[in-house]
Amino acid sequence: MSQGQARRDEAQDQLPKPITYGDIFDVSGSLAAQAITPQDAALMQSAETRALGKTLNLGAAAVMQEAAEMNESAGLVNSRAEDSVVGEESVTVAEAQLPGVNVLRECVAGQAIRFAIRPAPADYPTAATADVTIGEALEATAMRAGDKPVELSDAVAIQAAERQATGTGEISKGGVASAAQSAADVNARLPYSMKTTLGDVLSTATEDLPVDKAVTAEDARRIKELEASHTETGEAYPGGVGDAMEAAAKVNEQGGMGVPA
Repeated sequence: MSQGQARRDEAQDQLPKPITYGDIFDVSGSLAAQAITPQDAALMQSAETRALGKTLNLGAAAVMQEAAEMNESAGLVNSRAEDSVVGEESVTVAEAQLPGVNVLRECVAGQAIRFAIRPAPADYPTAATADVTIGEALEATAMRAGDKPVELSDAVAIQAAERQATGTGEISKGGVASAAQSAADVNARLPYSMKTTLGDVLSTATEDLPVDKAVTAEDARRIKELEASHTETGEAYPGGVGDAMEAAAKVNEQGGMGVPA
């Protein structure tokens, strides 16, 4: 490479770059490299308003708006609709109400950029009396990481969750833990597009568990440790079973409803 070319490359590297989705959200692929535009932020604001009746102070729309304003003020993007890398149908906000807890998922181009488990409002019928259960936390995992193919670490975590729920060392035939193990075994031999996902296995976990119980901090610790011990990194999958159990246990404790571990 000539010295002139090297200087041009160095100058190019020093040019200001826009804030991208990958800079502030846990996303991958082409979306990670895309600049956040004012139009993207406006679409997320509209999606939050449609789903929740308002925009959230610390929601995805607020974060995107701040990044978009910085990009626009630096002259790196503008507010024209054609500059948006996502269409209106690709920006979604979904909230599921489970007993005592709301599960919120905000997505762009099919990837979750924000996920939250929070106590249900006081006027929600069961909020004052019901803890978040293991089955409900598993269903929350299906919402957050539903597209993730089931692996051994997931199956181990789900088996631990069922054991914590039942209080026995047994796995019920045809139950959620059994289904997870079968999926992990078969997935190891299948191409990615044919693999069974966490959403496939966990979407009806509250019905599939033979017994359910409130998540405690000790439940969450055991489940997350077992999951982490079976991953290549030694860490539990972000947004996976262990994370959902941990979040549910915190909700139970902070709400003053959970049984101390």
